[in-house]
Amino acid sequence: MNIVKKTYCRLLQLGFKMAIPLLPYREPEILDSMEQIPKTLKKHQKNKILIVTDYGITKVGLGEKLKNILDEAGIAYAYFDETVANPTIENVEKARALYIDAECNALIALGGGSAMDCAKAVGARIARPKLSIQKMRGIFKVRKKIPLLIAIPTTAGTGSETTVAAVITDENTHYKFPINDFSLIPRYAVLDPTITYSLPKHLTSTTGMDALTHAVEAYIGRSTTPTTRKKAENAVKLIKENLKYAYDNGYDEKARRNMLKASFDAGIAFTVSYVGYVHGIAHSLGGQYGIPHGLANAVLLPYVLEDCQSVCQKKLAKLAHIAEIADPADEDELASTKFIAWIRDMNSSMNIPTKLDGIHEEDIPQMAKMADKESNPLYPVPVLMNAKELEKFYRMVM
Repeated sequence: MNIVKKTYCRLLQLGFKMAIPLLPYREPEILDSMEQIPKTLKKHQKNKILIVTDYGITKVGLGEKLKNILDEAGIAYAYFDETVANPTIENVEKARALYIDAECNALIALGGGSAMDCAKAVGARIARPKLSIQKMRGIFKVRKKIPLLIAIPTTAGTGSETTVAAVITDENTHYKFPINDFSLIPRYAVLDPTITYSLPKHLTSTTGMDALTHAVEAYIGRSTTPTTRKKAENAVKLIKENLKYAYDNGYDEKARRNMLKASFDAGIAFTVSYVGYVHGIAHSLGGQYGIPHGLANAVLLPYVLEDCQSVCQKKLAKLAHIAEIADPADEDELASTKFIAWIRDMNSSMNIPTKLDGIHEEDIPQMAKMADKESNPLYPVPVLMNAKELEKFYRMVM
């Protein structure tokens, strides 16, 4: 990256960091179970809800469980379960039409990051009916309060229940882009470990490593605060101590509960301190090929960390010591190396591959441009790179 663009990126990132204390960040209020939802809705005088989810959630019966809870409380609802893995503009518009036709006045997102992203985007379109999804791309384009949103994560990883972001894919161009606005932070998050019991092993692993990516990228970036550093450190420690237990035994309540807390803390950390190139690249892969976001993050993370290790080894070493991955006497270089090796070992132990199928050489330049456009100048990464420099990571994992 040339010096002019580097200077511009760093100055903008510094400005955002200085503004953090002035910005309206907030944490969602936590509910411990779905059974608390009716009381919460009645408190806010909401009587017709749009549930946004996906067919996989319907298939395993979680949608029916939520419906029964609302039925028993006499709360009406409409049900949308057509959200796809990388939610599209078409998903958002169909759900929005259902919200309007059913005269809903609140939203519940039930699922992983995709359902939550779709519900957030629906809320944004309800708040700003004259503004298209494409025109909301970027930061602070919504600027109006969305309908009450309750997020119920069925995975422990995306952190979407805490964030300002909704990531949407244009199904015509395959361009995957974020919408960022403080109004998109859900009002409530339901952290109920029993909901995650039936999560398949491959989703437990990849969403767990997604949470780790959030925590690590927020931590090694240049816009951390004491709060986000503490949240990221706690998330990494919880993931190290609980993810493999949750993977091996899905009904381990303690491990599942701790992973939900890890995801929540990591979500808060990256909401304030942002992520990095792992995410920018993963989003481009998801938009182009439909590669699940958590899988892409898990595979990419060790490669990107190795590339910038010399610049952020002190921070990686601290995480290694906090999570007891490194020995107390290890110097920063060794401790940071052990941390990256631990990530690779975790991936291997949970059958996450080291490469991604289906990447075509001819697509790499365009995907790298998309990653560059998303990441620069916003993400306060340890080492700045332009599109040409980012191309190497696609080749590393193809």
